[in-house]
Amino acid sequence: MMATYNGYCVKCREKRDFEGTVEETASGRRMAKGTCPVCGTKMNRILGKND
Repeated sequence: MMATYNGYCVKCREKRDFEGTVEETASGRRMAKGTCPVCGTKMNRILGKND
């Protein structure tokens, strides 16, 4: 399921909205993974329990 998240792009050095999917890490944390709409770099955002 694709949704819009706000995250920090390390390459652009700005906060941007990106479309991503929710995945679970090996340690059990949920994170949104997607790509920056401007430069195409991978972006991640660690989600809270209610996001």
